[in-house]
Amino acid sequence: DHWRKNIPALAMANRVYAIDLIGYGYSDKPNPREFEESFYTFETWGEQLNTFCAEVVKSDAFFICNSIGGLVGLQAAVMKPQTCKGIVLLDISLRMLHINKQPWFGRPFIRSFQNLLRNTVIGKLFFNAVATPESVKNILCQCYHDTSAVTDELVQMILQPGLDPGAVDVFLEFICYSGGPLPEDLLPLVKCPVLVAWGEKDPWEPVELGRAYGSFDAVEDFVVLPNVGHCPQDEAPELVNPLVESFVKLHS
Repeated sequence: DHWRKNIPALAMANRVYAIDLIGYGYSDKPNPREFEESFYTFETWGEQLNTFCAEVVKSDAFFICNSIGGLVGLQAAVMKPQTCKGIVLLDISLRMLHINKQPWFGRPFIRSFQNLLRNTVIGKLFFNAVATPESVKNILCQCYHDTSAVTDELVQMILQPGLDPGAVDVFLEFICYSGGPLPEDLLPLVKCPVLVAWGEKDPWEPVELGRAYGSFDAVEDFVVLPNVGHCPQDEAPELVNPLVESFVKLHS
């Protein structure tokens, strides 16, 4: 649903699939407590993406990713290079809460807070406070520069899957996931071409930090999207769609 302004335009010249990562959107939401090891990881989602390409798309593909999805696209491309023809990263998550980006003296407190969220009623109370139309709208208005794009329709699209059974456990599991790879770990390993585009007004992932990702060998170009926030594909499809189209055409 978050790509509803992109799929019709891109589908005029390409086959387009939009996949909900397991645990999110309208995909299944297995209970993370039923697994001996962590289930909701970038390795899991990377494998899901590659398997989807093998079983549904039945060919290699371009990965067009926003935010945390950028890590999934990179992970999938590293795990199975022959599947990915190229990646477009839109405001990839820098994972500023990653354990390696925290001072050593703060790490025990972070783990204690994560255990508190996971294993006490506090986590569910926090989720219930966030999973309301008012909270979702406020969060979206933070990350969109043009708040007129935050419509009631968009709020409902983001909120509805979060009300599915099992969504609260997945949500808490992911916000407590402070390990795994960082973008700077994966980009040097990617063999396919990469285009990075960044909303100039992204308050969550500042463009000043994002510019560093333009220096990796795989990255062909770093494009700043003026007056755009964290979700360019939805806020400024008129900028994003031509970028994707030209990148795909160049490498097809």
